[in-house]
Amino acid sequence: MSWNPTQTPHSPQSLDAIETLIIPRARDLGGFEVRRALPSPKRQMVGPFIFFDQMGPAEFLTGGGIDVRPHPHTGLATVTYLYKGEFQHRDSTGANQMVHPGEVNWMIAGGGVTHSERTSEEMRRQPGSLFGIQTWVALPDWAEDREASFEHHGREALPVIEEGGKTVRLILGNAWGAASPVKTFTETFYADAILAPGAQLPLPDTHEDRGIYVSEGAIEVAGEVFEAGRMMVFRPGDRISVTAGPAGARLMVLGGETLEGPRYISWNFVASSQERIDAAKEAWRQGDFTHGRFHLPPGDQEEFIPLPR
Repeated sequence: MSWNPTQTPHSPQSLDAIETLIIPRARDLGGFEVRRALPSPKRQMVGPFIFFDQMGPAEFLTGGGIDVRPHPHTGLATVTYLYKGEFQHRDSTGANQMVHPGEVNWMIAGGGVTHSERTSEEMRRQPGSLFGIQTWVALPDWAEDREASFEHHGREALPVIEEGGKTVRLILGNAWGAASPVKTFTETFYADAILAPGAQLPLPDTHEDRGIYVSEGAIEVAGEVFEAGRMMVFRPGDRISVTAGPAGARLMVLGGETLEGPRYISWNFVASSQERIDAAKEAWRQGDFTHGRFHLPPGDQEEFIPLPR
């Protein structure tokens, strides 16, 4: 697929084009670092994106890996997108799916889902690595209580745009004249962009909210350099292009239309009201995985993460 010729580079002349600059909070999970950009004190969401974590990069010895025990979600959809490594995803819809670099696992929690993420036994037989991004997309009011579902799309199913030293894989939504096959509920875009040194990336100007997270390398905006581990949210409507630094850059580009109102977020639950949050917490606290609101994933029912106190 060729680059949309209407998207010509337009570099901003002022840093006023950046509405919000977010420096993620780093957390060490025992040899595995996570950097959380959303939600932040400055900004809860970018479009419908309400949670944004950089996972790693991390290296594992033989026998090591990730073990995220079964836990619940409501009111959101999750995206796991990897640069390196792999995850085995299981959830209460019955899904049991590996995710590899460049692929998409899209789990729609709706009124309630439970899932786990683990390094597979096969991968534990040798040293391994993990590096990627995990996001939550908040659902609009009308989809908050829908039935949970799961989609997986391989690398070959996602549009790739290549031109002028940039390669962009569109993960969700529509941008630059391309459309992802993943089913979304509001106008959204989410893309993995790899830029050669000096390459320019124009942001789509058809979305209300637009942001960039620098995963690797650095970019220049209005003459200022932003290194890896920074998220920028841009003013609506401005024509914006960013330029990769001397070592190039890898970016996650995200945004879309804002939701009808703010969201409440507590632990793994997202909702349009506190009452919905409280009901989800109580259902998980009760732990009735046979007749209750939540069920454990088939094949991973021996343990779960309890509700935090």
